[in-house]
Amino acid sequence: MGSFIIALKTVLPLFLIIFAGLIFSKTKAASETWVDILNKYALWIGFPALVIASLMNLEVEGESYLKLILLNSAYIVISMLLAFPVARIFKLSKRMRSSLFLVFSFGNVAYLGIPVLFNAFGTEVLPTAAILSAVYLFWLLTLGIILIESNSEKEIDIKKIGLNLAKNPLLISIFIGLLIVFFNLELPVIFEETIILFSDSVTAVVLFSLGIFLGFNKIGHPKEWIQVFIFAVLTMLVLPFIYYLSIKQAGLDSMQFDASILDASMPLGVTPYALAVQYKLETTVIARIVVLATSLSIFTIPLWMVVLS
Repeated sequence: MGSFIIALKTVLPLFLIIFAGLIFSKTKAASETWVDILNKYALWIGFPALVIASLMNLEVEGESYLKLILLNSAYIVISMLLAFPVARIFKLSKRMRSSLFLVFSFGNVAYLGIPVLFNAFGTEVLPTAAILSAVYLFWLLTLGIILIESNSEKEIDIKKIGLNLAKNPLLISIFIGLLIVFFNLELPVIFEETIILFSDSVTAVVLFSLGIFLGFNKIGHPKEWIQVFIFAVLTMLVLPFIYYLSIKQAGLDSMQFDASILDASMPLGVTPYALAVQYKLETTVIARIVVLATSLSIFTIPLWMVVLS
């Protein structure tokens, strides 16, 4: 119990920021437009700065990330493809199957995962956290989109998918950060300090935005939440536990292993919700999974931290 309390204290400040955003939305001090504005700041400025700042001090020769990338890629792809047998067994609609491609595979590894890992392990984990976020994002914007479009009447637009990847600020920032590392570039101090200031701001911004988003979602009838609860438990406890057992002896160092499991256990993020809106999927179900899973994660994340310790 003592370990759980310590783990809870580690993540509690993060959830207090989310709660502050929730209060702002419920009291109408913030409008729904705040979510879009704050998320755009995080996507285009805050997270790229955080990624570049964390990669600038990366020791390339002393750390191998290939196994980390391959194992997490395998987990994401298998989780995505799990939607096929689940949809067939439970006779779910094509729209629901497309929604499950997103639900099963993409937790909130950036907006919540990076702050959780940073609070738990400090700055040392940030390069690993950045690479994990990029891996999740890559598969979401490639295989995820291909599966959704192949499941609909639309023709798969490979050129559009490639363009979206090329324009993604998180992937661009990783590329810039790796260029700095591989070519041993030294940025002027004024630029480095500016990047660090932006990177320090992003955690509070995205968590506050998440709280506002949660506050504007309607509760609905309790019976409608049974399916949502099952999906939340499956993605935050069952699948990560199978992953935990599968890679326990895979040879990852302890920090990479812990980061991989914690990211796998993250609640569903807002990016899948945005894609669900774009592709006219089960938006209500996905929004409710985001709300419930994020609420439950105040207990499930400390639980996983205890298991990993």
